[in-house]
Amino acid sequence: MIGFLRMAARLILFLVFSACCVLDYLVRMWPTWKSRDSRQRAIWCRLWASILLKLLGVKVSVHGALPSRGLMVSNHLSYLDIIVYASCQPFIFVSKSEVKNWPVIGVMTRCAGTLFINRDQRGDVKRISEAFAPVIERGSVVVLFPEGTSTGGDRVLPFFSSLFEPAVQNRWPVTPSWIGYEAPGGDASEEVAYWKDMTFFPHLLHLFTLKEVRAIVRPGANAPPDLNRKQLAKLMREEVCALAKLEGRSLSNDPGVATASA
Repeated sequence: MIGFLRMAARLILFLVFSACCVLDYLVRMWPTWKSRDSRQRAIWCRLWASILLKLLGVKVSVHGALPSRGLMVSNHLSYLDIIVYASCQPFIFVSKSEVKNWPVIGVMTRCAGTLFINRDQRGDVKRISEAFAPVIERGSVVVLFPEGTSTGGDRVLPFFSSLFEPAVQNRWPVTPSWIGYEAPGGDASEEVAYWKDMTFFPHLLHLFTLKEVRAIVRPGANAPPDLNRKQLAKLMREEVCALAKLEGRSLSNDPGVATASA
């Protein structure tokens, strides 16, 4: 009963939040959209992401120093990942194209200047790589989820190496980061992680019932220079796994097989 009442209250607040977010976007951002650089948009998103996390009862802890430039690569568990990272710092994200059509989250990510990739089209990788190059050159940080899909948090899938190529060519800093969740009294892998055949609205409504969710972000040290993209992808995955273990998480020895379909 308490969970249902919590869900109902948060649903109402979520609808109010959605209306305010869209209105603010139309009033403050849309009239001068083309004249605003990516960092200004990311700053806007940071404010609204922080508000949304409070509404959802998500508390964020960052264990370490986040990068100020370059590429940051992370494991991927849920649509919450983007909101959590966005609340920490004005990041620019590379995300799957489906996200832009999600309610509220899609609006926020589009307004923040997120670069959407269609993983069903091989040529789209080159387009995205060229798109985030000027973003990084202007001093921003681009966040990438190179597993290509999400997991329940018990493993880190192999990283696709193609989006690492611009970092190799331009010698940008590349930083690994691990993200994880805790749901006191519940199972974060099933109640917070968004994976398998889960659908958005039922998952979100159940998330509303949870009293509290804890998100942990653990950035690591920059990768050494002079690696090719495949070496860099392999090393970054190993570093993310190591960061997970530093947070006391045990991972499966079987990394599974990454797919670009999710």
